[in-house]
Amino acid sequence: MPAGLDQLTASPSLAAQECPGLLVCLARVTDPRDPRGRLHPLVGVLAICAAAVLTGATSLLAISEWAADAPQLVLARLGARRDPFTGRHQAPCETTIRRVLTQVDGDVLDRAVGGWLSSRLPQSAGKLLRAIAVDGKSLRGAARAHGRKIHLLSAVDHATSVVLGQVDVENKTNEITCFQPLLDDIDLRGAVVTSDAMHTQREHAEYLTGRGAHYIVIVKGNQKKLRKQMKSLPWKQIPLQNRTTEKGHGRGEIRRIKVCTVAGLLFPGAAQAIELKRRRVNRKTGKISIKTVYAVTSLNAGQANPTELAALIRGHWSVEALHHVRDTTFAEDASQLRSGNAPRAMATWRNLAIGALRLIGRQCIAAALRRNARDATRPLNILDIP
Repeated sequence: MPAGLDQLTASPSLAAQECPGLLVCLARVTDPRDPRGRLHPLVGVLAICAAAVLTGATSLLAISEWAADAPQLVLARLGARRDPFTGRHQAPCETTIRRVLTQVDGDVLDRAVGGWLSSRLPQSAGKLLRAIAVDGKSLRGAARAHGRKIHLLSAVDHATSVVLGQVDVENKTNEITCFQPLLDDIDLRGAVVTSDAMHTQREHAEYLTGRGAHYIVIVKGNQKKLRKQMKSLPWKQIPLQNRTTEKGHGRGEIRRIKVCTVAGLLFPGAAQAIELKRRRVNRKTGKISIKTVYAVTSLNAGQANPTELAALIRGHWSVEALHHVRDTTFAEDASQLRSGNAPRAMATWRNLAIGALRLIGRQCIAAALRRNARDATRPLNILDIP
Protein backbone atom coordinates (compact mmCIF):
# COMPACT_ATOMS: atom_id res chain seq x y z
CA MET A 1 0.00 0.00 0.00
CA PRO A 2 2.68 2.64 0.84
CA ALA A 3 4.42 1.95 -2.47
CA GLY A 4 1.13 2.38 -4.32
CA LEU A 5 0.41 5.64 -2.52
CA ASP A 6 3.89 6.92 -3.41
CA GLN A 7 3.16 6.31 -7.09
CA LEU A 8 -0.12 8.20 -6.82
CA THR A 9 1.51 11.21 -5.19
CA ALA A 10 4.12 11.41 -7.95
CA SER A 11 1.58 12.14 -10.68
CA PRO A 12 0.84 15.81 -9.81
CA SER A 13 4.53 16.74 -9.93
CA LEU A 14 4.85 15.22 -13.38
CA ALA A 15 1.83 17.15 -14.56
CA ALA A 16 3.27 20.35 -13.14
CA GLN A 17 6.50 19.82 -15.07
CA GLU A 18 4.62 19.20 -18.28
CA CYS A 19 2.39 22.25 -17.79
CA PRO A 20 4.18 24.59 -15.33
CA GLY A 21 2.32 27.34 -13.52
CA LEU A 22 2.89 31.00 -14.25
CA LEU A 23 4.94 31.53 -11.09
CA VAL A 24 7.23 28.67 -12.11
CA CYS A 25 7.71 30.25 -15.55
CA LEU A 26 8.35 33.70 -14.09
CA ALA A 27 10.92 32.21 -11.71
CA ARG A 28 13.13 31.59 -14.78
CA VAL A 29 13.53 35.36 -15.27
CA THR A 30 16.81 36.60 -13.81
CA ASP A 31 16.66 39.46 -11.32
CA PRO A 32 18.52 42.49 -12.76
CA ARG A 33 18.59 44.45 -9.49
CA ASP A 34 21.54 44.90 -7.17
CA PRO A 35 21.22 42.38 -4.30
CA ARG A 36 21.96 45.14 -1.79
CA GLY A 37 18.74 46.64 -0.51
CA ARG A 38 16.55 44.28 -2.51
CA LEU A 39 13.29 43.77 -0.57
CA HIS A 40 10.58 42.52 -2.91
CA PRO A 41 11.11 39.16 -4.67
CA LEU A 42 11.21 39.43 -8.46
CA VAL A 43 8.55 36.75 -9.03
CA GLY A 44 6.14 38.59 -6.73
CA VAL A 45 6.61 41.91 -8.55
CA LEU A 46 6.16 40.30 -11.97
CA ALA A 47 3.09 38.32 -10.87
CA ILE A 48 1.50 41.45 -9.42
CA CYS A 49 2.01 43.23 -12.76
CA ALA A 50 0.41 40.33 -14.65
CA ALA A 51 -2.61 40.23 -12.33
CA ALA A 52 -3.10 44.01 -12.33
CA VAL A 53 -3.10 44.25 -16.14
CA LEU A 54 -5.77 41.52 -16.16
CA THR A 55 -8.01 43.96 -14.28
CA GLY A 56 -7.45 46.71 -16.86
CA ALA A 57 -4.39 48.53 -15.46
CA THR A 58 -2.74 50.45 -18.31
CA SER A 59 0.14 52.18 -16.48
CA LEU A 60 2.73 51.50 -13.79
CA LEU A 61 0.85 53.81 -11.43
CA ALA A 62 -2.38 51.86 -11.98
CA ILE A 63 -0.52 48.60 -11.25
CA SER A 64 0.86 49.96 -7.97
CA GLU A 65 -2.57 51.26 -6.94
CA TRP A 66 -4.17 47.87 -7.62
CA ALA A 67 -1.43 46.16 -5.60
CA ALA A 68 -1.90 48.61 -2.70
CA ASP A 69 -5.62 47.74 -2.53
CA ALA A 70 -5.17 43.98 -2.99
CA PRO A 71 -6.21 41.81 -0.03
CA GLN A 72 -3.56 40.02 2.01
CA LEU A 73 -4.65 36.62 0.68
CA VAL A 74 -4.17 37.80 -2.91
CA LEU A 75 -0.73 39.27 -2.18
CA ALA A 76 0.28 36.03 -0.46
CA ARG A 77 -0.75 33.94 -3.48
CA LEU A 78 1.16 36.29 -5.79
CA GLY A 79 4.35 35.89 -3.77
CA ALA A 80 4.56 39.42 -2.37
CA ARG A 81 7.11 40.22 0.33
CA ARG A 82 6.15 39.26 3.87
CA ASP A 83 7.23 41.63 6.60
CA PRO A 84 9.14 39.56 9.21
CA PHE A 85 7.93 41.77 12.08
CA THR A 86 4.23 42.28 11.32
CA GLY A 87 3.68 39.13 9.26
CA ARG A 88 1.76 41.16 6.65
CA HIS A 89 2.45 40.99 2.93
CA GLN A 90 3.61 44.26 1.42
CA ALA A 91 2.82 45.48 -2.10
CA PRO A 92 5.67 47.03 -4.11
CA CYS A 93 5.42 50.75 -4.77
CA GLU A 94 5.42 52.33 -8.23
CA THR A 95 9.16 53.08 -8.02
CA THR A 96 9.98 49.42 -7.39
CA ILE A 97 7.73 48.26 -10.23
CA ARG A 98 9.28 50.82 -12.58
CA ARG A 99 12.81 49.79 -11.62
CA VAL A 100 12.07 46.10 -12.19
CA LEU A 101 10.33 46.51 -15.56
CA THR A 102 12.94 48.98 -16.79
CA GLN A 103 15.81 46.58 -16.12
CA VAL A 104 14.24 43.16 -16.72
CA ASP A 105 15.47 41.14 -19.71
CA GLY A 106 12.66 41.47 -22.25
CA ASP A 107 13.66 38.36 -24.21
CA VAL A 108 13.65 36.13 -21.13
CA LEU A 109 10.34 37.58 -19.92
CA ASP A 110 8.70 37.03 -23.31
CA ARG A 111 9.96 33.44 -23.43
CA ALA A 112 8.55 32.78 -19.95
CA VAL A 113 5.13 34.24 -20.77
CA GLY A 114 5.04 32.69 -24.25
CA GLY A 115 5.95 29.29 -22.82
CA TRP A 116 3.14 29.47 -20.27
CA LEU A 117 0.58 30.43 -22.91
CA SER A 118 1.83 27.78 -25.35
CA SER A 119 1.48 25.04 -22.73
CA ARG A 120 -2.21 25.86 -22.41
CA LEU A 121 -3.14 25.94 -26.09
CA PRO A 122 -5.85 23.41 -27.04
CA GLN A 123 -4.63 20.51 -29.16
CA SER A 124 -5.60 20.59 -32.83
CA ALA A 125 -8.21 18.01 -33.75
CA GLY A 126 -8.29 15.90 -36.90
CA LYS A 127 -6.79 17.41 -40.04
CA LEU A 128 -6.99 20.97 -38.69
CA LEU A 129 -3.71 22.74 -39.34
CA ARG A 130 -2.06 24.72 -36.55
CA ALA A 131 -1.33 28.16 -37.97
CA ILE A 132 1.02 30.85 -36.66
CA ALA A 133 1.05 34.44 -37.93
CA VAL A 134 4.22 36.54 -37.85
CA ASP A 135 3.68 40.29 -37.83
CA GLY A 136 5.10 43.44 -36.24
CA LYS A 137 3.71 46.43 -34.32
CA SER A 138 5.25 49.72 -33.25
CA LEU A 139 4.59 51.24 -29.83
CA ARG A 140 3.80 54.69 -31.20
CA GLY A 141 3.75 56.54 -27.90
CA ALA A 142 7.09 55.16 -26.71
CA ALA A 143 9.26 57.31 -28.98
CA ARG A 144 12.86 57.52 -27.83
CA ALA A 145 15.80 59.73 -28.72
CA HIS A 146 16.05 60.73 -32.39
CA GLY A 147 12.40 59.70 -32.87
CA ARG A 148 13.04 55.92 -32.80
CA LYS A 149 9.97 53.95 -31.83
CA ILE A 150 9.96 50.52 -30.23
CA HIS A 151 8.94 47.93 -32.82
CA LEU A 152 7.97 44.43 -31.68
CA LEU A 153 7.72 41.36 -33.90
CA SER A 154 5.27 38.71 -32.66
CA ALA A 155 4.23 35.15 -33.45
CA VAL A 156 0.48 34.70 -32.90
CA ASP A 157 -1.66 31.57 -32.94
CA HIS A 158 -4.43 31.98 -35.54
CA ALA A 159 -7.17 30.15 -33.68
CA THR A 160 -6.82 31.80 -30.26
CA SER A 161 -4.91 35.07 -30.92
CA VAL A 162 -2.41 33.93 -28.26
CA VAL A 163 1.07 35.47 -28.59
CA LEU A 164 3.58 32.60 -28.58
CA GLY A 165 6.69 34.76 -28.86
CA GLN A 166 7.84 38.36 -29.18
CA VAL A 167 11.15 40.08 -29.95
CA ASP A 168 12.24 43.70 -30.13
CA VAL A 169 13.58 44.71 -33.54
CA GLU A 170 15.75 47.33 -31.73
CA ASN A 171 18.42 48.89 -33.95
CA LYS A 172 18.31 46.14 -36.56
CA THR A 173 17.49 47.19 -40.10
CA ASN A 174 14.00 45.65 -40.13
CA GLU A 175 11.95 42.61 -39.11
CA ILE A 176 13.74 40.23 -41.48
CA THR A 177 16.74 39.62 -39.21
CA CYS A 178 14.41 38.92 -36.25
CA PHE A 179 12.30 36.25 -37.99
CA GLN A 180 14.40 33.22 -37.04
CA PRO A 181 15.23 34.35 -33.45
CA LEU A 182 11.50 34.87 -32.88
CA LEU A 183 10.60 31.32 -33.91
CA ASP A 184 13.63 29.50 -32.46
CA ASP A 185 11.89 28.78 -29.12
CA ILE A 186 8.48 27.86 -30.60
CA ASP A 187 7.48 24.31 -31.52
CA LEU A 188 6.85 24.52 -35.28
CA ARG A 189 6.46 20.83 -36.13
CA GLY A 190 3.47 20.41 -38.41
CA ALA A 191 2.50 24.08 -38.17
CA VAL A 192 2.01 26.49 -41.05
CA VAL A 193 3.54 29.95 -40.67
CA THR A 194 1.89 32.90 -42.41
CA SER A 195 3.55 36.28 -42.95
CA ASP A 196 3.40 39.41 -45.09
CA ALA A 197 5.51 40.15 -48.15
CA MET A 198 8.47 41.41 -46.13
CA HIS A 199 9.17 37.85 -44.97
CA THR A 200 8.98 36.31 -48.43
CA GLN A 201 12.65 35.39 -48.15
CA ARG A 202 14.31 32.21 -49.37
CA GLU A 203 16.26 31.92 -46.11
CA HIS A 204 13.02 32.01 -44.14
CA ALA A 205 11.47 29.27 -46.28
CA GLU A 206 14.51 27.02 -45.86
CA TYR A 207 14.50 27.67 -42.11
CA LEU A 208 10.83 26.71 -41.77
CA THR A 209 11.08 23.54 -43.83
CA GLY A 210 14.17 22.61 -41.82
CA ARG A 211 12.10 22.96 -38.62
CA GLY A 212 9.37 20.68 -39.98
CA ALA A 213 6.95 23.55 -40.66
CA HIS A 214 5.10 24.85 -43.70
CA TYR A 215 4.66 28.38 -44.97
CA ILE A 216 2.27 30.65 -46.86
CA VAL A 217 3.92 33.85 -48.09
CA ILE A 218 2.66 36.79 -50.15
CA VAL A 219 4.57 37.57 -53.34
CA LYS A 220 5.09 41.26 -54.11
CA GLY A 221 7.70 43.53 -55.65
CA ASN A 222 10.51 42.51 -53.32
CA GLN A 223 10.63 39.18 -55.23
CA LYS A 224 10.41 40.50 -58.79
CA LYS A 225 11.37 37.31 -60.64
CA LEU A 226 9.05 35.18 -58.53
CA ARG A 227 6.18 37.64 -58.99
CA LYS A 228 6.75 37.69 -62.75
CA GLN A 229 6.70 33.90 -62.76
CA MET A 230 3.48 33.87 -60.73
CA LYS A 231 1.74 36.31 -63.07
CA SER A 232 2.71 34.24 -66.11
CA LEU A 233 0.89 31.13 -64.87
CA PRO A 234 -2.26 30.24 -66.91
CA TRP A 235 -4.73 31.59 -64.33
CA LYS A 236 -7.49 32.16 -66.90
CA GLN A 237 -7.57 28.44 -67.64
CA ILE A 238 -7.84 27.50 -63.95
CA PRO A 239 -11.43 27.33 -62.64
CA LEU A 240 -12.55 29.30 -59.59
CA GLN A 241 -12.15 27.06 -56.53
CA ASN A 242 -13.44 29.13 -53.62
CA ARG A 243 -15.53 32.26 -53.14
CA THR A 244 -16.35 34.02 -49.88
CA THR A 245 -18.39 37.13 -49.12
CA GLU A 246 -18.06 39.36 -46.10
CA LYS A 247 -19.69 42.58 -44.93
CA GLY A 248 -18.49 44.93 -42.23
CA HIS A 249 -16.68 48.18 -41.44
CA GLY A 250 -18.76 50.00 -44.03
CA ARG A 251 -17.79 47.83 -46.96
CA GLY A 252 -18.58 44.57 -48.67
CA GLU A 253 -15.84 42.25 -49.85
CA ILE A 254 -15.80 39.25 -52.20
CA ARG A 255 -12.70 37.04 -52.24
CA ARG A 256 -12.06 34.58 -55.05
CA ILE A 257 -9.21 32.09 -54.97
CA LYS A 258 -7.51 29.90 -57.56
CA VAL A 259 -4.84 27.36 -56.69
CA CYS A 260 -2.58 25.24 -58.88
CA THR A 261 0.16 22.73 -58.19
CA VAL A 262 3.50 23.95 -59.50
CA ALA A 263 7.05 22.75 -60.00
CA GLY A 264 10.14 24.83 -60.64
CA LEU A 265 9.03 28.03 -58.91
CA LEU A 266 11.89 30.30 -57.86
CA PHE A 267 11.23 29.68 -54.18
CA PRO A 268 12.43 26.82 -51.93
CA GLY A 269 9.86 24.09 -51.26
CA ALA A 270 7.01 25.79 -53.16
CA ALA A 271 4.27 23.22 -53.86
CA GLN A 272 1.23 25.35 -54.77
CA ALA A 273 0.67 28.79 -56.28
CA ILE A 274 -2.29 30.94 -55.23
CA GLU A 275 -4.12 33.77 -56.93
CA LEU A 276 -6.47 35.70 -54.65
CA LYS A 277 -8.74 38.44 -56.01
CA ARG A 278 -10.42 40.85 -53.61
CA ARG A 279 -13.34 42.96 -54.79
CA ARG A 280 -14.31 45.65 -52.28
CA VAL A 281 -17.30 47.96 -52.44
CA ASN A 282 -17.52 51.02 -50.22
CA ARG A 283 -21.15 50.99 -49.12
CA LYS A 284 -21.19 54.76 -48.55
CA THR A 285 -19.54 56.00 -51.74
CA GLY A 286 -20.16 52.99 -53.99
CA LYS A 287 -16.49 52.97 -55.00
CA ILE A 288 -15.25 49.58 -56.20
CA SER A 289 -11.65 48.39 -55.90
CA ILE A 290 -10.23 45.12 -57.20
CA LYS A 291 -6.88 43.82 -56.02
CA THR A 292 -5.02 40.68 -57.08
CA VAL A 293 -2.69 39.05 -54.59
CA TYR A 294 -0.29 36.19 -55.33
CA ALA A 295 1.03 33.74 -52.76
CA VAL A 296 3.02 30.52 -52.60
CA THR A 297 2.89 27.71 -50.07
CA SER A 298 4.84 24.59 -49.23
CA LEU A 299 1.57 22.77 -48.50
CA ASN A 300 0.65 20.35 -51.27
CA ALA A 301 -2.88 19.66 -52.51
CA GLY A 302 -3.27 16.73 -50.14
CA GLN A 303 -2.35 18.82 -47.10
CA ALA A 304 -4.52 21.88 -47.81
CA ASN A 305 -7.33 22.41 -50.32
CA PRO A 306 -8.30 25.85 -51.74
CA THR A 307 -10.92 26.45 -49.04
CA GLU A 308 -8.39 25.77 -46.29
CA LEU A 309 -5.76 27.95 -47.97
CA ALA A 310 -8.26 30.83 -48.23
CA ALA A 311 -9.02 30.46 -44.50
CA LEU A 312 -5.33 30.42 -43.60
CA ILE A 313 -4.60 33.57 -45.62
CA ARG A 314 -7.60 35.31 -44.08
CA GLY A 315 -6.66 34.02 -40.64
CA HIS A 316 -3.30 35.77 -40.82
CA TRP A 317 -5.04 39.06 -40.21
CA SER A 318 -6.28 37.83 -36.83
CA VAL A 319 -3.08 39.40 -35.54
CA GLU A 320 -4.50 42.78 -36.55
CA ALA A 321 -7.45 42.12 -34.24
CA LEU A 322 -4.97 41.54 -31.41
CA HIS A 323 -3.25 44.85 -32.17
CA HIS A 324 -6.63 46.58 -32.22
CA VAL A 325 -7.45 45.30 -28.72
CA ARG A 326 -4.08 46.43 -27.41
CA ASP A 327 -4.64 49.90 -28.86
CA THR A 328 -8.29 50.46 -27.96
CA THR A 329 -8.78 48.50 -24.72
CA PHE A 330 -5.32 48.98 -23.20
CA ALA A 331 -4.50 52.36 -24.85
CA GLU A 332 -1.10 51.03 -25.92
CA ASP A 333 -0.33 53.67 -28.53
CA ALA A 334 -1.33 56.44 -26.11
CA SER A 335 1.14 55.22 -23.48
CA GLN A 336 4.27 57.39 -23.31
CA LEU A 337 6.22 55.02 -21.09
CA ARG A 338 9.81 55.18 -22.38
CA SER A 339 12.15 53.98 -19.63
CA GLY A 340 14.41 51.05 -20.59
CA ASN A 341 12.55 47.80 -21.22
CA ALA A 342 9.35 48.92 -19.46
CA PRO A 343 7.37 49.62 -22.69
CA ARG A 344 8.14 46.14 -24.00
CA ALA A 345 7.36 44.53 -20.62
CA MET A 346 3.96 46.24 -20.54
CA ALA A 347 3.27 44.94 -24.06
CA THR A 348 4.12 41.47 -22.76
CA TRP A 349 1.60 41.81 -19.90
CA ARG A 350 -1.06 42.93 -22.39
CA ASN A 351 -0.33 39.89 -24.55
CA LEU A 352 -0.60 37.68 -21.48
CA ALA A 353 -3.91 39.22 -20.40
CA ILE A 354 -5.49 38.90 -23.85
CA GLY A 355 -4.16 35.38 -24.38
CA ALA A 356 -5.27 34.14 -20.95
CA LEU A 357 -8.77 35.52 -21.48
CA ARG A 358 -9.01 34.05 -24.98
CA LEU A 359 -8.01 30.64 -23.65
CA ILE A 360 -10.96 30.62 -21.23
CA GLY A 361 -13.37 31.65 -23.99
CA ARG A 362 -13.76 35.39 -23.32
CA GLN A 363 -14.57 37.23 -26.56
CA CYS A 364 -15.08 40.77 -25.22
CA ILE A 365 -11.79 41.64 -23.55
CA ALA A 366 -13.02 44.98 -22.15
CA ALA A 367 -15.97 43.34 -20.40
CA ALA A 368 -13.71 40.60 -19.00
CA LEU A 369 -11.31 43.19 -17.58
CA ARG A 370 -14.16 45.03 -15.85
CA ARG A 371 -15.39 41.75 -14.38
CA ASN A 372 -11.91 40.94 -13.06
CA ALA A 373 -11.64 44.38 -11.46
CA ARG A 374 -14.64 43.58 -9.25
CA ASP A 375 -12.92 40.59 -7.60
CA ALA A 376 -9.17 40.54 -6.92
CA THR A 377 -9.05 36.73 -6.91
CA ARG A 378 -10.34 36.32 -10.48
CA PRO A 379 -7.02 37.25 -12.19
CA LEU A 380 -5.23 34.68 -10.03
CA ASN A 381 -7.65 31.94 -11.01
CA ILE A 382 -7.30 32.85 -14.71
CA LEU A 383 -3.50 32.78 -14.42
CA ASP A 384 -3.66 29.47 -12.52
CA ILE A 385 -1.85 30.88 -9.48
CA PRO A 386 -2.63 28.64 -6.46
